[in-house]
Amino acid sequence: MEIRKTALEPGKFYHIFNRGINKSQVFFEEKNYPFFLEKYAKYVFPWVKTYAYCLLGNHYHLLVQVREVSEMTLPKNTHKSYEWHVSNAFSSFLQSYTRSINKVYGRSGALFETPFKRIEVTNDSYYSRLVSYIHQNPQKHGIIEDFKDYPHSSYWSHLSTTKNSKLERNDVLDWFGGENAYQDFHMNGVSKIEKELTLEDIN
Repeated sequence: MEIRKTALEPGKFYHIFNRGINKSQVFFEEKNYPFFLEKYAKYVFPWVKTYAYCLLGNHYHLLVQVREVSEMTLPKNTHKSYEWHVSNAFSSFLQSYTRSINKVYGRSGALFETPFKRIEVTNDSYYSRLVSYIHQNPQKHGIIEDFKDYPHSSYWSHLSTTKNSKLERNDVLDWFGGENAYQDFHMNGVSKIEKELTLEDIN
């Protein structure tokens, strides 16, 4: 499976993920996490619907659906494909974050591996297990004992009714059959995911 060149096509779901160069940190302190999401909202949100995320010290995971062409207005006089614009939005987002981090922390050069990785989500079971996998990543990597206590994922955002969110959280909860079923799947569902989802090279 080619996970670096898969086209980001309208209407399709994708697992987007990447890590720092040589597995190095991409988040250096707490304020970097919300800043990363702010950059994401600016550059990428207009092009995709976001269903789940998790930000860890040296990598990140996203579950997104590319918006349909009918939802978007392409720049005038562009000769680039819609898929190019979506991919470029991700690239511009990561470049902008990198420039800011480099300026603040006195570093230079690339921060993330390129190109960013992506896998198409092709069936219902994959989707359910991927949401759980993304949220359980901090526990899987030994960052925290209980993934539910990790502050930089979308797990609790899906369950919150008080915070504004750009997440498609109602769609996620409806997918699982409600809040209780969502929580039950995370606790009792398949947490050990097949090789195509374990992403050995991201560890």
